[in-house]
Amino acid sequence: MTHALRCGRIRYTNDLPIYAAFDAGTIAYPGSLHADVPARLNAMLLGGELDLSPVSAFAWAKNASELVLLPDLCIGARDEVVSVVLVSEKPPALLDGSKIFATLESASGFNLMRVLLERRYGVKPQYVTEADPLARARAGDPALLIGDRAIDALLEMPGRVYDLGRLWHEWTGEQTVFAVWAARRDAYERDPEAVRACMHALTDSYTWSRSHVETVVERAQLACPRPAGFYETYYGKLNFTFHSAAQGGLAAFCRELNAIGALAGIPSTVPEAIGVVSR
Repeated sequence: MTHALRCGRIRYTNDLPIYAAFDAGTIAYPGSLHADVPARLNAMLLGGELDLSPVSAFAWAKNASELVLLPDLCIGARDEVVSVVLVSEKPPALLDGSKIFATLESASGFNLMRVLLERRYGVKPQYVTEADPLARARAGDPALLIGDRAIDALLEMPGRVYDLGRLWHEWTGEQTVFAVWAARRDAYERDPEAVRACMHALTDSYTWSRSHVETVVERAQLACPRPAGFYETYYGKLNFTFHSAAQGGLAAFCRELNAIGALAGIPSTVPEAIGVVSR
């Protein structure tokens, strides 16, 4: 018997191309949806409060034995990501010993910043968790921002913003992957058909969004108003398809996480449940 799964969704405008069809009522989602910031979704999935969710790439990699990596969808970028940024008056290479105030909301963004600073630039800042890093950035302090607050910083102080997706792509030539979709292993083993139904709905919703871009943009503008044309450009830069290039970028990220000691091992980035969305 198939059960309705408890599922997560990211509480930023960057996830709207995946979920807009559910919000518009054109596609029914066969489970419950809980919206939250990435770090909270990570904790809920690992703590058993959710069965399936987008999860930070870092959190998945650190807990790959407990989670089943699902195919088809991710949140990342080919180059610029726009919504994961370091705000600093100094270039990254000059931040050795500096305090960087980091959002509590993202495991992948924080660890990508670490990889770039420590591996690309060879600097060791002091990382300080901060509930309101945008206020720190406005005050002139180095700060890591993600999601809609990162976009705020980009629009307010463009000369001080370093896009982590661009810095990664310049250095490695790889794409970024900030979030993947995963199911708890026990939930997948108990009811693979329910996982299949949820992933079918998610991929159908994304397909719908690709042919209803105006509706997605309208919903984004209602959620968080931006200058005309912003969301069309922003969504054009993001990548939502977990194809081989994205898998390669995630594998490169895992290797670098291992190199800085953030990961004890390097998991396979090929979706484990390869047949879960086969029709």
